[in-house]
Amino acid sequence: MRIKPTPSKTTISYSIIKDFTRNGVRSTKAIHKIGNNIEIDKFAKEEGITREIWLKKYLSKYIEKHTVEEEIITIKKSVSKQIKKNDKNAFNIGYLFLESIYYDLKLNEIAKEIEEKNQFKFDLNDVFSRLIYSRIIYPSSKYKTHRLSKNFIEAPTIKLENIYRGLTYLNKQMDYIQEKLFENSLKVVDRNAKIIYFDCTNFFFSIHEEDDFRKYGYSKQHQPNPLVGMGLFMDADGIPLAFNIYPGSANETTQMLPTENKIINKFKLKDTKTVICTDAMMCTDDIKKYNIKDGRGFVITQSLKKMKEDYRKEILDPNGWRLSSDFKNTYNIDTVQNDEHLSEKYYDTLFYKIISTETASVKQDTIATFSLKYKDYNQKIRNNQIQRAKEKIENNNSKKIVVTNNQNDFKRFIKETAFTKENEEAEIYIYDIDENIIREEEKYDGFYCLTTNLIDDIETILKVAKGRWEIEESFRIMKSDFLARPVNLSREDRIQAHFMTCFIALLIHRILEKKLDYKYTSNEILECLRNMNVFESKGDGYIPTYERTDLTDDLHDIFNFRTDVEIISYKYLKNIFDKIKKKS
Repeated sequence: MRIKPTPSKTTISYSIIKDFTRNGVRSTKAIHKIGNNIEIDKFAKEEGITREIWLKKYLSKYIEKHTVEEEIITIKKSVSKQIKKNDKNAFNIGYLFLESIYYDLKLNEIAKEIEEKNQFKFDLNDVFSRLIYSRIIYPSSKYKTHRLSKNFIEAPTIKLENIYRGLTYLNKQMDYIQEKLFENSLKVVDRNAKIIYFDCTNFFFSIHEEDDFRKYGYSKQHQPNPLVGMGLFMDADGIPLAFNIYPGSANETTQMLPTENKIINKFKLKDTKTVICTDAMMCTDDIKKYNIKDGRGFVITQSLKKMKEDYRKEILDPNGWRLSSDFKNTYNIDTVQNDEHLSEKYYDTLFYKIISTETASVKQDTIATFSLKYKDYNQKIRNNQIQRAKEKIENNNSKKIVVTNNQNDFKRFIKETAFTKENEEAEIYIYDIDENIIREEEKYDGFYCLTTNLIDDIETILKVAKGRWEIEESFRIMKSDFLARPVNLSREDRIQAHFMTCFIALLIHRILEKKLDYKYTSNEILECLRNMNVFESKGDGYIPTYERTDLTDDLHDIFNFRTDVEIISYKYLKNIFDKIKKKS
């Protein structure tokens, strides 16, 4: 605090002002009016001192009076004075928890290495961090990311063109970044890489002509647009390990082994004896043979409908089913289903049966499971789809329906009959529900199959397979919560780097979930961070406008700083920034 004189035509007014720094810019705010020179000279004369000495004594007493153990800030605002035009006063502060993990993972150091290696002049760390925080807090295009990142309490230093150039440089170091991220993450959270999950998905582009990278292929979003594919590897806790991006027309089964081989060697997992768990699309001999080397194993889902007829008959036979808790007895699952008491008793129980499906090149077995609860789930999903099919037929208005064989499309239950009326050339189509397809699908309700070379511990194998839902959820988060699609980029290198920022955003989000001990859902965490906003009272500090909850309390306790006070002083906020960034 200091005293500032303000001259006018006839007098000099004196006030106490306070210096503060906001986003690196120094400014001042008048916090107390003392009086003019005539009044002050009168008081000074009564005390027998000069005006300068009187003002120094007054300032000293004011500072002493207003410096207490708990600083109390009095905010005075005018009801008539307009706010300054284009002056921002609302900011997001929730990203600070993401920033703490970002610096724990030493991503700033990785960005600095790339910057020094390529000798460009913009701040790559600012580009990298903004792309990642914004993907979680303000998911949008790169243009909007640049604009919306100004909502973070730390002002950006970059221009829009820096973001696009930064993507190019980041892409050149994609493998190195993934390797360093895994290495650094080992010091942030426990990583369980004994079980590795893999799955693929694809992302569409809002274009109509394919190029060398964005290719037409089977879209999991059923979009008639060019695509790129992503293969994602996760550890046993659902935390991402690595990823790869490939043209949309590529066969998924060819994408797994090259990246898995990098993980095993670059991440130094050769002695870990990992177990790979993936879906039925990856059920190839090449994948199985690779994953039985060096003591590794595989657990791969297997489509019962596509198995050999002899295997299907053996699995669908109601006799010979076992429980992991009862190795002595076998059960007839038809008897269990038809007995009201037994069906209630075993509703949540998983029955299993092991059959040998050894091939000439791979020694393996298939574990089939049956669950009454899963059977009800299958029936519920199908009944909903049948109802949609009926509504489609009823509301058809004589238009042609495109019937499909896609197992996830409700139109597979629609049967089309075409005929031509006498003396008319145009065909007429009649649509109905195909009861044969319903009866065929009902045979497989409640059944689930796994192919594996590990039979030692049935419960562990079933637990491994059950964890596959987390990789499906990760794709949902990227597509729905992080808006990773559609991708508004055209250059391959920048598209690759875009998905790398999505991958890292997912990694940080999953680490945050683990730090919170999985007490909250992904949606709860995202909503909380996005709503953690503050209002700036110029010269005073920042006032939180968010609701304090158990989740915000846990965040502050885990990261050891607080933003849930009545007003956050500039000095305290600077201490938070320093604490986060000095960890690295």
